[in-house]
Amino acid sequence: MNPHLPKLQPYPFEKLARLKQGLNPPTDKPHIALSIGEPQHPTPGFVGEALIAHLNGLTQYPASKGIAPVRQAIADWLSLRFRLPPGAVDPERHILPVNGTREALFSFAQCIIDPAQRPLVLMPNPFYQIYEGAALLAGAEPYFLNATQENGFLPDYDRVPDSVWARCQLLYICSPANPTGAVMGEATQRKLIELAQRFDFIIASDECYSELYADENNAPPGLLQTAHAMGNTAFKHCIVFHSLSKRSNAPGLRSGFVAGDAEILKSYLLYRTYHGCAQSLPVQYASLAAWSDEAHVKENRAIYREKFAAVHGILNEVLDVTLPPAGFYLWPRTPLEGEIFARELYAQQNVTVLPGSYLSRECHGVDPGRDHVRLALVTPLEECVEAAERIKRFVVGL
Repeated sequence: MNPHLPKLQPYPFEKLARLKQGLNPPTDKPHIALSIGEPQHPTPGFVGEALIAHLNGLTQYPASKGIAPVRQAIADWLSLRFRLPPGAVDPERHILPVNGTREALFSFAQCIIDPAQRPLVLMPNPFYQIYEGAALLAGAEPYFLNATQENGFLPDYDRVPDSVWARCQLLYICSPANPTGAVMGEATQRKLIELAQRFDFIIASDECYSELYADENNAPPGLLQTAHAMGNTAFKHCIVFHSLSKRSNAPGLRSGFVAGDAEILKSYLLYRTYHGCAQSLPVQYASLAAWSDEAHVKENRAIYREKFAAVHGILNEVLDVTLPPAGFYLWPRTPLEGEIFARELYAQQNVTVLPGSYLSRECHGVDPGRDHVRLALVTPLEECVEAAERIKRFVVGL
């Protein structure tokens, strides 16, 4: 067995199932789950139509690199969305389709980490659990960077010593952040790119929430956008991860892409060729349709804005909760330790939320998730409002 497997913690939802075990919530209140970030808005009809229209592609083995029209559609989208000049993104060298960001964020670490060098993998805390698991199973040591309310829910990279950067082989960043919705500005991205160039590490930028933002005129910046603006037109040390799961409400499609530094992607393509994780042709054509349309994405953002406004208006009366600039999560500070809050809320109100400590680790004497819970506003508006009212009643009754 891989000797690093025992280092893995139970996945957050396994912990949540244990927390709820033996509880009997009120049966007169239908269960509402705000725990899993699984989009429940309808997948655009034309995506399903494209999938069905190309089912004959199931008779063919797909190439690991994907088909040229899909890579071209992704290159066009990247250029449009992140204001890159025509030709800045080469679909032949800068893009690889993947089976969603989860698969890619994990396998990428297995590809690029050299365990013989006592490597560190830096990541925000709280964080998406795949970062930690990927680091551990690649033979690296996770190094957590606390993202607290006091520093705007973003890591303070200025406090990281040079001795840590010197051992860093991979830096995971997530903007907009899961679970806080915080957006990393261009100035911070520039600083990280300069550090990557100085200390020769790779930045893996998880941007799968990049298309869910509050201000239609203020889209979150992307790492490739910042790299190109600072003259790094080859995107050296920079890799971004994007997905259709949140953008297009298609989590079951398992479709995304990786883009950036051509030399890194050349090695990653070699790895993926042996990994055997190519997208099927029907999924690729459905993805092409999704990346080629923005109208459904704009409508999606409008629905989330409505839910954020309604739920925040209710919870803001009883909880310390910030309206985030992006994503679809709320990250309120709780009057009880988050795990106790989640357990008692479920027992009394039949609402499931995720304890913040399931997404964080104690680091430097601080657990930045301990006194928080994550609320995923993925259910219909009426359910989100009902859940918020129940949470309010629960808090008032404490």
